[in-house]
Amino acid sequence: MPYRLTSKRPPAVVFHKTLPDPFLSLSTIEFWDLKASMSSLSRELVFLILQFLDEEKFKDSVHRLEQESGFFFNMRYFEEMVTNGDWDEVEKYLSGFTKVDDNRYSMKIFFEIRKQKYLEALDKKDRAKGVEILVKDLKVFSAFNEDLFKEITQLLTLEDFRDNEQLSKYGDTKSARGIMLGELKKLIEANPLFRDKLTFPNLKNSRLRTLINQSLNWQHQLCKTPKPNPDIKTLFVDHSCGQSQPNGAHAPSPVTHPLMGGVPKAGGFPPLGAHVPFQPAQAPLPASLAGWMANPSAVPHPSSSAGPIGFPSQNNAALLKRPRTPLNNAAVDYQSADSEHVLKRSRPFGMSDEVVTNLPVNILPVGYAAQVHGQSSYSSDDLPKAVAMTLNQGSVVKSMDFHPVQQILLLVGTNTGEITLWELGSRERLAVRNFKVWDLGKCSMPLQASLANDYTAPINRVIWSPDGTLFGVAYSKHIVHIYSYHGGDDVRNHLEIEAHGGSVNDLAFSYPNKQLSIVTCGDDRAIKVWDAVTGIKQYTFEGHEAPVYSVCTHHKENIQFIFSTATDGKIKAWLYDNLGSRVDYNAPGHSATTMAYSADGTRLFSCGTNKEGDSYLVEWNESEGAVKRTYQGLGKRSERVVHFDTTKNRFLAAGDECMIKFWDMDSVNLLTTAEAEGGLLPSPCIRFNKEGILLAVSTNDNGIKILANADGMRLLRTVESRSVDASRFGSPAVVKATPTLGSFGGSSIIDRAPSMASNAAMNGDSRSLADVKPRIVDESADKSRIWKLTEINEPSQCRSLRLPDTSTAMRVSRLMYTNSGLAILALSVNAVHKLWKWQRNDRNLTAKATASVAPHLWQPSSGIMMTNDISDTNPEDAVPCFALSKNDSYVMSASGGKISLFNMMTFKTMTTFMPPPPVATFLAFHPQDNNIIAIGMDDSSIQIYNVRVDEVKTKLKGHQKRITGLAFSNVLNVLVSSGADSQLCVWSTDGWEKQTSKCLLIPSGRTPAPLADTRVQFHQDQIHLLAVHETQIAIYEATKLECLKQWAPREASGPITHAAYSCDSQSIYVSHEDGSVGVLTASTLRLRCRINPSSYLPTNPSSRVYPLVIAAHPSEASQFALGLTDGAVYVLEPLESEGKWGTSPPHENGAGPSTTSGAPNSDQPQR
Repeated sequence: MPYRLTSKRPPAVVFHKTLPDPFLSLSTIEFWDLKASMSSLSRELVFLILQFLDEEKFKDSVHRLEQESGFFFNMRYFEEMVTNGDWDEVEKYLSGFTKVDDNRYSMKIFFEIRKQKYLEALDKKDRAKGVEILVKDLKVFSAFNEDLFKEITQLLTLEDFRDNEQLSKYGDTKSARGIMLGELKKLIEANPLFRDKLTFPNLKNSRLRTLINQSLNWQHQLCKTPKPNPDIKTLFVDHSCGQSQPNGAHAPSPVTHPLMGGVPKAGGFPPLGAHVPFQPAQAPLPASLAGWMANPSAVPHPSSSAGPIGFPSQNNAALLKRPRTPLNNAAVDYQSADSEHVLKRSRPFGMSDEVVTNLPVNILPVGYAAQVHGQSSYSSDDLPKAVAMTLNQGSVVKSMDFHPVQQILLLVGTNTGEITLWELGSRERLAVRNFKVWDLGKCSMPLQASLANDYTAPINRVIWSPDGTLFGVAYSKHIVHIYSYHGGDDVRNHLEIEAHGGSVNDLAFSYPNKQLSIVTCGDDRAIKVWDAVTGIKQYTFEGHEAPVYSVCTHHKENIQFIFSTATDGKIKAWLYDNLGSRVDYNAPGHSATTMAYSADGTRLFSCGTNKEGDSYLVEWNESEGAVKRTYQGLGKRSERVVHFDTTKNRFLAAGDECMIKFWDMDSVNLLTTAEAEGGLLPSPCIRFNKEGILLAVSTNDNGIKILANADGMRLLRTVESRSVDASRFGSPAVVKATPTLGSFGGSSIIDRAPSMASNAAMNGDSRSLADVKPRIVDESADKSRIWKLTEINEPSQCRSLRLPDTSTAMRVSRLMYTNSGLAILALSVNAVHKLWKWQRNDRNLTAKATASVAPHLWQPSSGIMMTNDISDTNPEDAVPCFALSKNDSYVMSASGGKISLFNMMTFKTMTTFMPPPPVATFLAFHPQDNNIIAIGMDDSSIQIYNVRVDEVKTKLKGHQKRITGLAFSNVLNVLVSSGADSQLCVWSTDGWEKQTSKCLLIPSGRTPAPLADTRVQFHQDQIHLLAVHETQIAIYEATKLECLKQWAPREASGPITHAAYSCDSQSIYVSHEDGSVGVLTASTLRLRCRINPSSYLPTNPSSRVYPLVIAAHPSEASQFALGLTDGAVYVLEPLESEGKWGTSPPHENGAGPSTTSGAPNSDQPQR
């Protein structure tokens, strides 16, 4: 008997939704009183309907059914409502699962929600609303705790409910909701009424569709005379092939659909034709994808057929096979006429002789004659394993890609959002770009909100276009940037695309319809295709149930397609249409996987790592959609996804266990390994250049090692010895004859049809192409490049702004930017704080601090000032200090008296504590817990104080004089302290024991003041430490306090007054008593720019004014602020046309330690 829902009871709730799908003619859904009468199968049907509604994006209906049935509590939806403050919807949703008086857990849940709603009304000064909530929502709790209700009522009498001692720690609305949400989740998980309702059943995709299709198949099987191509028009009546039936069959089509096989007359359920409701008409598939689809998983994609797709050339038995992992096959020769043709090409795709002749100097293809012999001539000796050079990137490398034409250009993206273009011949950074939204006004509100909280975005992928005229950057926040490259350091903005909601996880180039396109994927579970010229979206592919981790673009038999992989291990394939995915497979180990073809495009590989840390490197059999071979030798328990790459159509490489592992493609056993002289990350990022003679690998000290084979070494030596100025190639007109966007040497990118070789490059792997030898001018013409220190002497040479201040000017003792970069906070010697805020307007769309637009000195409407307690101390003798909370809501500060906690929005003093003695001289918030503060004292001790419980947890003793600096590392789990005794100490934050200590090495000939401040600041890698003393700047490795580099200023500049890293840690800004500011390259401590006081200070011979403190902008690497002895605060930036402070000497490239000079006044680094 067919299964049906039956009930004699009237419907409790009825609502309707008309949907566009043929199946959804059934979409008038009736919800009976499910709790009382549902059988087990009825309950499961609700889950199937929930899944179906969710897949069809009927979100309101999904949550209504969740609430009405009470079967599944959607925690994610609940979190969203609480975070948005939709209190009525929150309670309505909860009512489907519990009531206020069900148990103590339920009562606590409703109380917390209503209390938060009440406090928010009071915070908005809406007392009428507060009274309404008190009477309607909170009075019910008076029967259980009358005293508590009275205390809540008394909050109405307070100007600010935070004056209540228990609510004094209440922050802003957002943070309060976040704290409450954490408590609610614990209560819900503990509440027995929610047991078994917090997890959705593990259903296969589109289970309800599959069941209906199986039913239709069965009905068709029961037909007396089954006919091909049944025309199923409705689900309201059973299917029959009779001609008079409304659900009959068409006459057989004279042309068989290319994706349809015949219907078997006996056996299992036959696949229905294109007229099945859930099987859209589809375009022909290439053989590679046909094989994958010949063996579909039991779970088709919602947009795909539920039954196997047939191919005329294959029998039906083959169509029903499932993926399998075969035994190791014998080696197969994958060389073909096509790949042989590719290997023998004499120059990169799309480049004529004329183009090569007229290329700009920095885009000339450089290389040796391409190897055109077969695979058998390669050996492991051809692999690049010798270290040729080391580059100091300065931050964690996330992605790398070599230029497809010029083999010595390396593009690098880092965790700070920095893009660097390295020229390996000269070991020079040709171009550096930090993360910056080009047009914030066009960004969505979620993106603007995200950037307002944290204006940084790590890079997930950098990749060149196949011809090297463009490169793309995928960021972890919504954005994709496309740059055009015109040779040398000429990098120009081309496209800014807000591609995805959340992180953009991967990016690739492709050629659908013979036009260059950009393919992206992201955390929003979508894959999108964009026009590379206009940035217009062409396609959106949806169907993954988890964030999409990577994309791999390719073509076979003139069919362009995309493989996508998700973090749940699902692999799908898409054609450039809107008909859904053609493949639904599981990656080995359900791992987050990347896929790549061999350079000739004939072999497909994937490498992935699952949540347990197990990694899998495999080759796929494209004709069957099965794993062909699994390579052995990858380690276990990897902390991150293992990177891999292919080269020479013969070798595979993966970064694993602090080394590079190599395999022959035809053997599952490990071929060889390379440790690159040590210092690699556990799972380093790796990338071959096109010819496979160079290999870039990331290191654990934020560097890059370039490995080379014999040919690679010769290439680097040749380029290094013959590095020439662009002027040697002729007139500027010739040098600047660079390709414009959309064309390359006169050949349009848009109109050019790709060859197999170029499409092998679509996923950044264009290395099947031969290089063209460079045209090298005679060596006698070589001239060394002349470098000169950049001196900024005139106001016209930089941008500077004195911040407006109508109050009494007093010496600036402390200075910092807010974490958002929207404001600057200063603490003067008279214990008064000043806050300057920038406003959003047409001249400043981001509202961030800038020297181009003046801010205003901000005060709350009450007119109060944030003024520290000074007790009986002389302000001139005090050592002021302050620290800002992560969300910029609170500042903790002291000026010789008690420590004060201020609300940054109202300037009100929240509390004061720790009256002297001893006096606080430095403050630092713990990076993981804002309630823990390290307080340096003038008695040389450090107190670890818990604000929440108002208690000193421990005291650290190791210094001889007052504490002048504190810095936490959340990577090393240490606190580093510095004192007026010129000593550094390292303390473990786990047990607060001292690990090591060391005194600064004072340069010869320098005598420091008896109480000279020593400041410390961590590099963004949280491993290297900047130590600042009036006599020197020094870089230490924090765990052992090993001094790596030291720099002493020239005596004419006077003592150092302060110094700070730029936000990207690439530069160090150093202020001096003569008023000058030096800009050092952080990796080498070499001075590259000196900003003299005449460029930002008005001329006044009678006054001696200089900076006491310096602060770096949190997201603009070239911006800093100065606090001066006369009370002024200045913001300085380089000219927009320059973009940075000076250039490095040609031999200074961050490739290793620079030459040290023994002269202490040389402005050069010392060891």
